[in-house]
Amino acid sequence: MTDHIRNFCIIAHVDHGKSTLADRLLQLTGTVSERDMTEQALDSMDLEREKGVTIKASAVRMFYAAKDGQKYELNLIDTPGHVDFGYEVSRALKACEGAILVVDATQGIEAQTLANLYQALDADLEIIPIINKIDLPSARPDEVAEDVGSLLGIPPEAVLQVSAKEGINVEAILEAVVQRIPAPKDEDNAPLRALVFDAHYDSYKGVVAYIRVFEGKLKATDNLRMFSTKTDLRPVEIGIFSPGMKPVDSLGSGEVGYVATGFKTVHECRVGDTMTLSSSPAAEPLPGYFLPKPMVFAGIYPVEADDYTELRDSLEKLQLNDASLTYQPETSQALGFGFRAGFLGLFHMEIIQERIEREYLLDVLFTAPSVEYEVLTNTNEVVKVDSPAELPDPGTIVEVREPWMNIEIITPTEFYGPIMDLVTKRRGIFKQQEHPAPHRVQLDFEIPLSEIIVDFFDHLKSRTKGYASLDYQFLEYRPDKLQKLEILVNGEPVDALAAIVHEKDAYHKGQRLITKLKDLIPRQLYDVAIQAASGGRIISRANVKATRKDVLAKCYGGDITRKKKLLEKQKRGKKRLKMVGNVEIPQDAFMAVLKLEDE
Repeated sequence: MTDHIRNFCIIAHVDHGKSTLADRLLQLTGTVSERDMTEQALDSMDLEREKGVTIKASAVRMFYAAKDGQKYELNLIDTPGHVDFGYEVSRALKACEGAILVVDATQGIEAQTLANLYQALDADLEIIPIINKIDLPSARPDEVAEDVGSLLGIPPEAVLQVSAKEGINVEAILEAVVQRIPAPKDEDNAPLRALVFDAHYDSYKGVVAYIRVFEGKLKATDNLRMFSTKTDLRPVEIGIFSPGMKPVDSLGSGEVGYVATGFKTVHECRVGDTMTLSSSPAAEPLPGYFLPKPMVFAGIYPVEADDYTELRDSLEKLQLNDASLTYQPETSQALGFGFRAGFLGLFHMEIIQERIEREYLLDVLFTAPSVEYEVLTNTNEVVKVDSPAELPDPGTIVEVREPWMNIEIITPTEFYGPIMDLVTKRRGIFKQQEHPAPHRVQLDFEIPLSEIIVDFFDHLKSRTKGYASLDYQFLEYRPDKLQKLEILVNGEPVDALAAIVHEKDAYHKGQRLITKLKDLIPRQLYDVAIQAASGGRIISRANVKATRKDVLAKCYGGDITRKKKLLEKQKRGKKRLKMVGNVEIPQDAFMAVLKLEDE
C-alpha cells in the first residue's frame, strides 16, 4: 500500500534557503545524525557549497512519525534554483505529487519563484507555500505572505512562516506535507514504468539512475529496458537514498530510489527516460521526455598544447555526470586544438570551467561565448552555425537568423526606468507588464539571446541594486541584418576573435575592440597592424609601434651618411622580420571581446 508515502520537492529562487531547509528536515526526522551533519548536506560538490547554489538535483528518503500516530515515508527531491538548470527542475517535478514553495521574507517573490511555480502547477502538484528567513532583521513576513497568498488565491494565514536556519516552525512543514500532499497511486500490479529524473556516474557501479516508480514493482533480479535507447540491462544493485546509497531488494509503485545500471556512458541512460521490464515492457513511456538543448557555445582550449588529451578525458568524465554538456573537437589557427562545447547558459558554462580547473587541475582558455545561428544559403539550405569562424561565404548567404528569447524581469517599481533603458539599448522589445505585488512589477520583453549571454545579468543587478530577478525561455529564430566582424593581426585573420554582430553595431564594436587590443598585444621588433573588417571592408585600424634598439648609440659625430646607413640596415632587418614574424596574442585579448559592453 502507498498510503504512507509522500513524494515532494522544494522549489525556490536561487539563495532563498532551499538547501538549509532540506538540512533541517533531515535533522528533524533523524535521517542524518547530529554528528554527521554538515551545512547543505544534500549538496555534494564543493562548488555547490561555495556558490550557495544547488547544481545537481538530489533525493533522500526520510521517515516521520506524524501527530496522527502514523509513520510516513517522505521522499524529498532537492532541485536546483538557477534558470540554467530548468531541465533538471522539470524532471524532478514530474517525479512528485507536491512541492514546497520557498519564498525569502526579505526578497519576496522573484522571477525564478514564479517560473518554477508555474512549472509545478503545470505538473498538477499540490503547493505548500512557506516564507523563510523570518529571523532576519530586514524580514517582511506578513507583507510577503500577502503577496504569496494573492498569487495562489489563498488567505495569507495559510502561508507557513519559518526560519530554516534557526529551526523555527519547521515541524509544521512536515505536518503540512503529510496532511496536504496526496499519496501516490497504488499500481503495483501494472507493467513497470519508472521515470529517470537524474543520474550520476560511479566508477564501480557505472551510471546510477535516480528513479521514481510510477507503476509496477522493481526487483534487484529483474532485467530492465530503457525506452528511448532500447538498451537492456541487469541492475548491479537497486536501493534508496538515506541520504547515502543503501541497497534494497525491491522498489514498489510510488517509491523513489536508484538503479545502478553498470552503463559506461550517460548516453545510454538519459535523464527523463522511462525504465521498464525487458520481459514484459509497458506499452508507452511516461510523457515529457526531451533532450536538453544547449543555448550558449564556446571554444575550450588547453593553455598548454600537451594537455589536449587530458582535456578530452576530463570533458568525457564531466559529461558522465552532466548529460546536458555537449562538445566536439575543433581547431583554431590562433589557439591550436580544442573543443567546441555547448552549455545551457552562461552560469552552466562558468560551473563547467571551474570544475575542469579544480577537479582535473587543467589550465584552460574559454573563447567568447556565442549562440547558434541559422543561415539560409542561396541553395535553399539551412545551416546551423555556432561559431563565427563557420559562417559561410557572404556571397552565398540569403539571410542569417538569430535566436530570440522571452525574458521576464521582476523588480521593485522604482527601477522601472533603468531596466527599460538597459533592454531597449540591447534591441529588446517591450511586450507587457503586470503587478504580482503592490511594489513590484513584472516586465516581459523579447530580446536576442546574443544580447543577454555575456553581462546582461550583471548590468541588471547593478542598475537595480541587486533587487531585480530574471527568467528566460527560448522563443524563436528571427532573420536580421547580421554580419561577421573579423580581426586581422598583421594581415592574418584571428578566428578566435571573430564575432557575429548586428550591422549597426559592427563599426562601434570593431573600433572598441581595436582600441583594447592595441593596449593588450605586446610590442614586437616591428610595427604590427591590427584591423577590424566587416561587410567586406576594413572599418578600423591601429598600429602597435615597434620596440626600437638605438643603433646610433655608438655613432657620435662624423658624417650624417654613417647614421643613415645604420638606420637603413635596421629598416631592412625589420622588413624581413615582419615577413616571417609571428605575433603572440595574450589570453587577455580573447577576454577583451567579453568586456566590450562595459563602456
